[in-house]
Amino acid sequence: MARQGRCSAIGVVLASTLLVILSLQFKIAIAKASTFTVGDTSGWTFNIQSWTDGKKFKAGDSLIFNYDPSLHDVATVDVDGYDGCTVSPSSNTYTSGKDTIKLKEGQNYFICSIPSHCDWGLKIAVNASA
Repeated sequence: MARQGRCSAIGVVLASTLLVILSLQFKIAIAKASTFTVGDTSGWTFNIQSWTDGKKFKAGDSLIFNYDPSLHDVATVDVDGYDGCTVSPSSNTYTSGKDTIKLKEGQNYFICSIPSHCDWGLKIAVNASA
């Protein structure tokens, strides 16, 4: 009986140690993600394409889009939607004026879907590394 209790105690200690290690690794992974405010203090507005210049983005980083929702929105699109300033049925459109969108690995494309806004420069392409 004593032997069985001792093995159970060792198992509990090992399981607890493993749980702590996994929790720490998860916290470290979360801490590595960054948050960027699109357009900085100007927010999501016209002629913003150069805002990404000089910035390094990673998958899991978050973009915060601040804008007046009575004037703009944010739509996630593919490269064709970005180039043609069009929204497809698979696009997600955000309208709160304070939207946070997590980047996926690779190219991420965002446009304003209000007619002509994308054509007037309200769009960005963000490349997020692994």
